[in-house]
Amino acid sequence: MHSPDEARKRRLDALASDDATNLAERYATLEPSVPAATPIRGPEAGMVMLRGRAGGGGPVFNLGEATVTRATVKLETGEVGHAIVLGRHPQKASIVAHLDALSQIPKWVHVIETDFVAPALAEQDAARTRRVEETEATRVDFFTMVRGED
Repeated sequence: MHSPDEARKRRLDALASDDATNLAERYATLEPSVPAATPIRGPEAGMVMLRGRAGGGGPVFNLGEATVTRATVKLETGEVGHAIVLGRHPQKASIVAHLDALSQIPKWVHVIETDFVAPALAEQDAARTRRVEETEATRVDFFTMVRGED
């Protein structure tokens, strides 16, 4: 199984990669007994430097910059949640941070996993499958016929 840190990273990866509209729709269905979150930082947009390696193992080089939005919230029960999402999505960053904080409360872990993480992972798998199928549909197999010796 996953360590707590690995499980949290997996959850944050799934939530941050989820579609903002779908995430907001699922978030709106949370029961009213959810502990409220107070913003500590953000949401605020900024830039991060993307780095790469030539050939996957060569020297590091700066690839370019990407816009991200980050947020940090604190629940009234004391848990702190963080989020960094690609692009300018302040609402999405706030939602992910709130869900991160909630997932630190044992009674909410199952809700977050089943109602948010599992659907996000399923959507990502479906999108990956669609891309593979679309790519495969355009594949051309070339072959050479030998006509004999001239």
